[in-house]
Amino acid sequence: MAERKIVDAKNTFCPGPLMELIANMKQAEVGDELVVLSTDEGSANDIPEWINKVGHEVIESSEDAGVWSIVVKKIK
Repeated sequence: MAERKIVDAKNTFCPGPLMELIANMKQAEVGDELVVLSTDEGSANDIPEWINKVGHEVIESSEDAGVWSIVVKKIK
């Protein structure tokens, strides 16, 4: 059964949030969703770019009070 996991990368800076996501993606099962929380505005571009490059899926991306929430799904 697919899980949804929070990857709290707040208060880290590029490439920290992306590195946190990559480490968690390696542990995730196909179908799992990871929610990356980041205060680094660059994550809004860097994470979707990496996700598309490696063939996973961006479910949604939003910002609230300086915290980006990027939901990705492991496809393969």
